[in-house]
Amino acid sequence: MNLSGSICALATPFDSNGQLDLDAFARLIERQIAGGTQALVIAGSTGEAHALTTDELDTLVRRGVDIAAGRVPVLVGTGGANTAKTLAATQQAFNLGADAALIVSPYYVRPTQEGLYAHYAAIADSAGLPIVLYNVPGRTGCDLLPTTVARLAAHPNVVAIKEAVADAERVAQLLALRSDTFRILSGDDSTAARSLLSGADGVISVANNLVPAAFRALCDAARAGRRDETAALDARLQPLFDALGLESNPIPLKWGLSLQGLGSSRPRLPLTELSTPHRERLRDLLSNLQDAAV
Repeated sequence: MNLSGSICALATPFDSNGQLDLDAFARLIERQIAGGTQALVIAGSTGEAHALTTDELDTLVRRGVDIAAGRVPVLVGTGGANTAKTLAATQQAFNLGADAALIVSPYYVRPTQEGLYAHYAAIADSAGLPIVLYNVPGRTGCDLLPTTVARLAAHPNVVAIKEAVADAERVAQLLALRSDTFRILSGDDSTAARSLLSGADGVISVANNLVPAAFRALCDAARAGRRDETAALDARLQPLFDALGLESNPIPLKWGLSLQGLGSSRPRLPLTELSTPHRERLRDLLSNLQDAAV
């Protein structure tokens, strides 16, 4: 499996009653594929995995795999704070037809580096499908360091890392581990262009939900080393990246998607709807991007 380019961390649309909006979910996936998105992530942090029941997650994975129909790889967020539960969730994703699992480092429990290695190795040994490491210390409270990533990259079932630490030195350390069997994926929209120009394979993006064609164009330009074109596209998209960080992800994203007719603007509690002062800013940004056909 070649994980590269523009990858969307899908939001999970809900209806006005807070239930899964499977029609909006299907339309979101079709729009992503039509816009050139090269892989999809279901039930990552952007997809509010924390707020989904087991049955809802299974429904989303079945539906997503069915809609994608092999056109792009489908990854499922299966990470948790307990190794046995994470392994069971990853095996279930395999049973439901997922192509890979995106596994966030265990949150809250703050394992050591040896504990992180043992956690991922145990899952990779028995999960049945390829796994993508996911490091986002700002959410988990622990940092999967490059030295530990290097040990895990040798495992045949560990195929990539999504790195959300935006530091250029961190990215450079990870790029030294890149190979034909281990890919480096950015997890930070704001610095994605820089990472791609430095040699990263792709980006698992939040903003991609709203502007799939524009984000694919950015990824293509950066991966091809077209620096001037990359800079121009990145400059156009940076205000959107900034706006999507005004409140905790996916709060602003859900508001933006609601403007596009893709689900309710309300995430599930404890997340709340985007604050009123930020709404017009995001509305104007999306309108301007659409008008400019970026």
